[in-house]
Amino acid sequence: MANTKSAIKAARKSKRLHDRNQSVKTHLKTLHKKFEAAVKAKDAAAAKSTGIAYVAAMDKAAKTGVVHANTAARAKSHAAKHLFAK
Repeated sequence: MANTKSAIKAARKSKRLHDRNQSVKTHLKTLHKKFEAAVKAKDAAAAKSTGIAYVAAMDKAAKTGVVHANTAARAKSHAAKHLFAK
């Protein structure tokens, strides 16, 4: 257990940020699954709309520090590869 005021505040902050990060990561995984399903079903319109939503969410997660910038770049690259495959 935390002993000082600053440690108590840090513990509260850590829990709050952990909960936010988990929520964002869960949302990213859901968007990724929807995107992959649309690509697998060869539904171009759905793949494009879900791909855009997935990339936007990944950018925002990278900007806020939930995921690493390189992880976001890699995910965006894979999404683009699926979207623009011939």
